[in-house]
Amino acid sequence: MSAFLIMLREGLEAALVVGILLAYLHRVQQRREARWVWAGTLSAAGLSAVAGIAVYATIGSLGERAEEIAEGAVALVAAGLLTWMIFWMGSQSRHLRARLEARAGSAVATGSALGLAAIAFFAVLREGLESALFLISTTVGTDADGWLFLGGMLGLALAIGMGNLIYRSASRIDIRLFFRITGTLILLFAAGLVAKGIHAFQEVGVLPTLLDPVWDVGVLHPDTSLLGRFAGSLFGWRPDPSLLMVAGYLAYLLPIGATFFGMTAGRPAPADEAAPERVPVR
Repeated sequence: MSAFLIMLREGLEAALVVGILLAYLHRVQQRREARWVWAGTLSAAGLSAVAGIAVYATIGSLGERAEEIAEGAVALVAAGLLTWMIFWMGSQSRHLRARLEARAGSAVATGSALGLAAIAFFAVLREGLESALFLISTTVGTDADGWLFLGGMLGLALAIGMGNLIYRSASRIDIRLFFRITGTLILLFAAGLVAKGIHAFQEVGVLPTLLDPVWDVGVLHPDTSLLGRFAGSLFGWRPDPSLLMVAGYLAYLLPIGATFFGMTAGRPAPADEAAPERVPVR
């Protein structure tokens, strides 16, 4: 389930960008240019897969202590990337469609096939690399199996299906609401990664344990419960956290959450309600 939700969320954001681009090209009667969007999309997906496999294989070959340190480092790096994504979504939530369509219109008008492919390539590459890093952060230190792969593929398949709906109804999507909902999930995921990174560093003595545990509810332990493992992988849940883990979780969640919700508050900007329609004839 953690792999399913990660791939669904990341796939949906990539599908949102690709769907907006394809819908725009269809609307301005430049559908033949869609092949460049697909070229950029598939190239980015392939590069992301290769990079993810390489990083996972490298970490998996490390010794036990080095793997724990790598697990903590990957979790904190992933949390940093998620924080950047949260702020990016907050800043783009009101203008993304208009900006994407303006860039696509400029590329079509100047006959820049490479420019059109680049828009899709970099958008999908960002999501693909993040997907690989987040999947690694949930599996390092555990025994990955076929269920992880199946969950990821099901999440990606659902994202592709929903991407088709985005393409067919791109003009009616409330992007601000979409980013607000997915941003909330990312926020919880990132806070969990901070706690997970702290726990990994405590395991090898890099960080002090202080008060450990602060509490122990005795249920949903990731080592014995499937639901606990899911919650631990996705949200950093532990039934017996240390004081430093709790402090790190709250120190991240509260200020970053308040900033993000402040950025996405208010009504959609007029610029995102209407898209450019004119493309100069080449």
